[in-house]
Amino acid sequence: MKKSILMSVFLLLVFYASGTAEKQPNILFIAVDDLRPELGCYGAAEIITPNIDKIAEDGAVFLNAYCNASVCGASRASLMTGIYPIPNKRFINYLARADKEVPEVATLAEYLKANGYHTISNGKIFHHQEDSPQSWSEPAWRPTSIPGIINDDDLVWHAPLANELHDDTTKRGPFYDEADVPDNAYADGQITDKTIEDLRRLAQMDIPFFLGYGLIKPHLPFNAPKKYWDLYERQNIPLANNRYKPDNAPKILKTSTELRSQYSAHEGFPTEDNFHRIARHGYFACVSYIDAQIGRVMDELEALGLAKNTIVVLWGDHGWHLGEHNFWGKHNTLDNAAHVPLIVRAPNVKKGKRTQLVDFVDLYPTICELTNMEIPEHCQGGSMLEVLKDSEAVHKSAVYPGFRNMSAVKTQDFLYTQWYDKNWNFDTPKRARMMYDHRVDKAENNNIAEEVEYTEKVKMMSEILEHHLRQIVE
Repeated sequence: MKKSILMSVFLLLVFYASGTAEKQPNILFIAVDDLRPELGCYGAAEIITPNIDKIAEDGAVFLNAYCNASVCGASRASLMTGIYPIPNKRFINYLARADKEVPEVATLAEYLKANGYHTISNGKIFHHQEDSPQSWSEPAWRPTSIPGIINDDDLVWHAPLANELHDDTTKRGPFYDEADVPDNAYADGQITDKTIEDLRRLAQMDIPFFLGYGLIKPHLPFNAPKKYWDLYERQNIPLANNRYKPDNAPKILKTSTELRSQYSAHEGFPTEDNFHRIARHGYFACVSYIDAQIGRVMDELEALGLAKNTIVVLWGDHGWHLGEHNFWGKHNTLDNAAHVPLIVRAPNVKKGKRTQLVDFVDLYPTICELTNMEIPEHCQGGSMLEVLKDSEAVHKSAVYPGFRNMSAVKTQDFLYTQWYDKNWNFDTPKRARMMYDHRVDKAENNNIAEEVEYTEKVKMMSEILEHHLRQIVE
């Protein structure tokens, strides 16, 4: 891997000596926390996201993109290193860190930095601000003293109602806040201010940049300025139409507990209409809020004359249940938790939607090829470059989401999951399993893993999954 970096540095020196260095593209890397494909460009007419939709109009929109772990820390560590989570070994827990678990691997930002890029991390790129500090040309930056985020014992909320609803038995107060305040009263407005300032600096430099722009919303708590809540009429917000556990689902199937365990003011959780409406309203408001921030950055990119030579990648780190199956959160391998938005806008990329299956380990090698760099040997994904150039190109037949002791395989038509014991012994009976036929049951309301007519399909999907797991373990 170190030889690979040295070779790329050599190629970069040749590239600069040839007098074509100005053609090396910049990268604006937009990470959005807990963002599922609930966007206008993905067909969600109920949500207001004009700025993300505008990026989508000029880029490639991946309709079948999946994270490799449905939890922030593991998903980001896997994406930034280009390697799959390994059962019982790496990237399976909530707080995964690339520098602790795979210190020998060059992160995407570190690799770009070694190849002449100026790299910056604003907001949330890795789950931990201190993860892989060698990746950045400047110290990773996040705002401090943010309402709704723990800062020692000093927790202040903008809205009086939120302070009234604060429950001393929880550390983080209510799960929403809708104060009539400027955008930068909340964290993502501050992250956007800093990113715009950095763009202005970077525009004056004579080297390419990788600018990580990590937005925190729509992650809980659902805090956004009132004007974004006012975009929606609460009574008109559609609710999930499958507010029940899937038929024949394993008892072990659950979702994250963070909303109820960490926040207060959740009367009616998780089943009642009033809770579903306010929670979906809060999520939608936060998505429109971050959409507005993204619009500000994109406008600045254009005003500075950087847009034509900048690769823009927008991704959500995993999905999120919004009341489907009465689940609120992530932490499983159902489609709502693992299906993610992914948009790539770059020079010479064919615009339009892509139906090919891709997962996050594919991003690292794709960016390498988009920037004319050798793909490091450690990368386990496959470059999407051909798919970006040709919407009909063949990519991969399966992707692999997971969470803790759950591993799944997603093909175009089916999603299959196996639960393992804590030792991840492939030769012992599985704790549980489920499979959904997405041709007729995209909402995943009926687990067919034990139905006789699907016996051969279940066997085949299990073999595909275990072949993948054995490969990455070895």
